Amino acid sequence: MQEILPEGHAVLRTVAMPADVNGAGDIFGGWVLSQMDIAAGIVAAERAQGRVATIAIEAMKFIRPVKIGDILCIYGDVERVGTTSVAVRLDAWVVRGSARATEKVTEGVFTFVALDGEGKKRPVDQG
Repeated sequence: MQEILPEGHAVLRTVAMPADVNGAGDIFGGWVLSQMDIAAGIVAAERAQGRVATIAIEAMKFIRPVKIGDILCIYGDVERVGTTSVAVRLDAWVVRGSARATEKVTEGVFTFVALDGEGKKRPVDQG
């Protein structure tokens, strides 16, 4: 069954490797989470026009496992902008096997705070 393709723009693509498996032989959820955090950080830093740090992960949902050799594709967009924060909605999909089937595997909202050069909160341009 082909799912509806994700909304948002492509932010990150990477291949799940054997070194990233858990005891069940699937890709460790923490690896997927870290890839999503990297992708969300790219989107948030672009929107905040500078340094950001993750402060929350909301509504993280693992839908299907990721397998060795899957191409993990992460799509994202800014969901909301606060005074000092940026929230990014992500969908993670895989391209799987020789049939090149696509499946949604994970989704979540990552929130970042904008930081100045000294690591203190700073305002995000609302424009």
